[in-house]
Amino acid sequence: MSIARILIIAGSDSGGGAGIQADIRTVTMLGGHAMTAVTAITAQNTLGVQAVHAIPTETVIAQIDSVASDIGVDAIKIGMIGSVETLEAVATRLAASDLRAVPLVFDPVMVATSGSALADAATIAAFGRLMQRAAVVTPNLPELDALGGETAVLASGTALLVKGGHAGGDTVTDRLVTDEGEIARWEAPRIDTTSTHGTGCTLASASATGLGQGLPLEPAIARARDFVRLALHGAPGLGSGHGPMGHASVRNDGLYIGPALNQITLPADDYDRSVAFYRQLGLTLIVDAPENGYARFEAANGATLSIHVGDGAAGGAVAYLESGALDAWVAYLARKGVRFESMPRDEEWGWREARLTDPAGNRLCLYQASEYRRFPPWRV
Repeated sequence: MSIARILIIAGSDSGGGAGIQADIRTVTMLGGHAMTAVTAITAQNTLGVQAVHAIPTETVIAQIDSVASDIGVDAIKIGMIGSVETLEAVATRLAASDLRAVPLVFDPVMVATSGSALADAATIAAFGRLMQRAAVVTPNLPELDALGGETAVLASGTALLVKGGHAGGDTVTDRLVTDEGEIARWEAPRIDTTSTHGTGCTLASASATGLGQGLPLEPAIARARDFVRLALHGAPGLGSGHGPMGHASVRNDGLYIGPALNQITLPADDYDRSVAFYRQLGLTLIVDAPENGYARFEAANGATLSIHVGDGAAGGAVAYLESGALDAWVAYLARKGVRFESMPRDEEWGWREARLTDPAGNRLCLYQASEYRRFPPWRV
């Protein structure tokens, strides 16, 4: 299965919240291969941008040539462009035969989340060449105003994602429009957080990843929005200003194009005993509905496990919970009173396993497999 090759043309953020750093994390988490052409080096943190050093135009183009000639490109994301000279050179380079048909997401970065300017008036005035080349342009509302509004952007022939994050209200509305009108609209409750540094970069690079993986524009953006919202929910709360998002916290949340196993529901006969048991194993209770006999737990990797009273009887299925330090985990649980039918032991298929049952009689295996789970020597 080939991996989507995503070229990011943008500035670097020393604080790791936005720019190239956010783009790389996003592309990687969504299963793509991130490549970069750095247009500027910034000294910035959650409070603002303290310094900007533009990379020489010829070096930016050399970076593009380097990766395009060897690795190849399936989609392009452009963020902070650095200077009008670099913009003109990049636009010319993207018109070359090897990149002409590659889908482009253009995020017209003008101002950082902190309010610091990242593009001068001449560069903003020249954005038209990149908008004409883009599959979609993703400005926030102040940037859209600076570009002349919806009509002016759509006149360039691109699709436009009108992001509603800067609007007021408890609901955020994003609209995908073309010269034929609105083709998609998404509405969701506003997430109450100050960790919004890098949201625009993340949304654009996630959309580019989807296009590079073969998704049509609308589902690529829909998945990108999901990624942004999940990363906002998982923000680590770093810094004293607008903190970075939690890209690394987004796991097993329907972001893969193919099927991903991330939820299992086990029958139960005693709600309180089962809830106490799985909490004792170290899972986090995230849904507690005793009136419905239903509880859901989150595992360390983001997968979820539920118990449901009356949902069938315990049978022959076995639920597997993985650990990178199995023996220490089992020893800790045993000291807490968890009873095991078999303690950790090496199995002939390369896994190390311990066995037990939950209060309803469902069979569980705690295991450590390392690469033997997905890459055993006998993998087909």
